Amino acid sequence: MNQENTTDYDVLVIGGGNAALSAAITAREQGASVLLLECAPKHFRGGNSRHTRNMRLAHETQFEPYTGAYPAEEMWNNYIKATGGAANLDLAKMVIYDSASVLDWMKDHGVRFQPAITGTLHLSRTNAWFMGGGKAMINALYRSAEKLGVHIRYNAEVVGLDVQDGHFRSASVLMDGRTTEKIAAKAVVVAAGGFQSNPEWLRKAWGPVADNFLIRGTPYDTGTLLKILLDLGAEPIGDPTQAHMVPIDARSPKFDGGIVTRLDCVTLGIVVNKYGERFYDEGEDFWPMRYAIWGRLVAQQEDQISYVFIDSKTLDKFMPSVFPPIEGHSIAEVAEQFGLPVDKVKATVAAYNQAVQPGKFDHTIQDDCKTSGLTPPKTHWALRIDEPPFYGYPLRPGLTFTYFGLTVDKRGTVMMKGGKPAGNIYAAGEIMAGNILPKGYIGGVGLVIGNIFGRAAGAEAAGFAKNGGAQHRNSIVKEGRNNGGE
Repeated sequence: MNQENTTDYDVLVIGGGNAALSAAITAREQGASVLLLECAPKHFRGGNSRHTRNMRLAHETQFEPYTGAYPAEEMWNNYIKATGGAANLDLAKMVIYDSASVLDWMKDHGVRFQPAITGTLHLSRTNAWFMGGGKAMINALYRSAEKLGVHIRYNAEVVGLDVQDGHFRSASVLMDGRTTEKIAAKAVVVAAGGFQSNPEWLRKAWGPVADNFLIRGTPYDTGTLLKILLDLGAEPIGDPTQAHMVPIDARSPKFDGGIVTRLDCVTLGIVVNKYGERFYDEGEDFWPMRYAIWGRLVAQQEDQISYVFIDSKTLDKFMPSVFPPIEGHSIAEVAEQFGLPVDKVKATVAAYNQAVQPGKFDHTIQDDCKTSGLTPPKTHWALRIDEPPFYGYPLRPGLTFTYFGLTVDKRGTVMMKGGKPAGNIYAAGEIMAGNILPKGYIGGVGLVIGNIFGRAAGAEAAGFAKNGGAQHRNSIVKEGRNNGGE
């Protein structure tokens, strides 16, 4: 049964992850009445954020939980190298240079951090790790939001928005899959993720190959709010085929396998396609700088399947997947279990071993262990694969979130076609990450985008709601003109 119940708030936040909570908490701290709508049930709350582990944050000196300094300029250079810099660099600088503020904000809202871990992730100096992982982080932020008086409703699927002349009026919300309610607010923050859990949309962007993608995170990110806003005239940004996509164990579930399905051993071995052929440099850079392109590389292989081979020398040098490796006393045994052309795989490994040059292996730096005369080369961490037993993992593209989304300004205001800002519509998190991420990724930056723009959007929405709507917007436009615009 459908019924229309109208409820009014200062700020409506649509979404339930890090970005949405950052917006809701900020708006509430500024005195706004806030309702947060999470389309998932309570035990699945948090979107992709519940699968995270850490955040990449600039810091000028060494202090807990880091093992060394990570200046903002270095983080900026890492970002440019990984993404190519073909983004809104003003917004990107906002993320990188404001990231130093995130640690204290998180701590102030109950999030706890642990000492950095070591291994193939190479993040002990650059990233802060959550005590208890992303689920604990999300739970802490929900506790903080509830304590502040943010109203929260679960199983609340927004199925429509009433927007007139770029001005949000209300949302139609399907509650518990049964009744539809109309919820009005003076401003709205949309932090409802990308469209990675929408098979039809993925197939439209990628073609039939998308059927072989595994979705690492929440099944609730179907892009509904993104499509609604685009249909209402919001300005899109990004390439629908660009995404955070990493190689994960091919035995993983279709949805929601999470971080434990990721494989971090690519830099320690070699990767072949179904024909037993290598296709890219496994040692090009540190894994957090390249893991988000490897999913795309696997997606470009026939049948979207690949296989990583290592030996006993490196088995204990990476964080293992939840699935055990395929094991054999020879490369042939492992290849045979995968159903690969055994002779070709043996020849590929032999050619690689022959090309490996003497060097001093050190997985904590870009060492001098490399190949010579091999195409593609392996430029770092090249060790012969010759010490049994041998191991392998099957790889599929693991899609985390899509980069195609909404164009925003530095306040998180959604831009409409023609360059006009929406009157009271803001966005944060994955739904606008394409402004900063045209391609590529640096490990741990997604949560930073969500927090920085969640706080910006929450503050802006609260200011709009509390300070008289049009008058507030006029002051913003005037300020933007005085500052040379966006």
